[in-house]
Amino acid sequence: MQELKHSVLKKLEIIVQGEQQDFVLDLLERAGVTGWTMVHNLSGKGSHGAHDAHLMFNEDDVLVMIITAVPADTAEAILEGLTPFFNRHMGVVFSTDIQVSRLAKFQPVG
Repeated sequence: MQELKHSVLKKLEIIVQGEQQDFVLDLLERAGVTGWTMVHNLSGKGSHGAHDAHLMFNEDDVLVMIITAVPADTAEAILEGLTPFFNRHMGVVFSTDIQVSRLAKFQPVG
């Protein structure tokens, strides 16, 4: 059996209010991101205080986390695009160096 090869990417975990998720998804699309995962109804505590995970009337009232894995240069472009957004809106981005197998799954189809 052949060993899996690993490649270095950046994992971005972007936490925003649900009403702002379309901005982030559009930014990822424009940056050429080929895939992402979204987690709804987050709870936690930060500089804006505690946030309980409960769906009130719609998904705009909750926090969401959008997770993606991208090359370092794409991560930099995404962070640059998010900078003015976070100057006006609450949220946070966690950036982690990761290793992935099956690198082709993270590259644009073309």
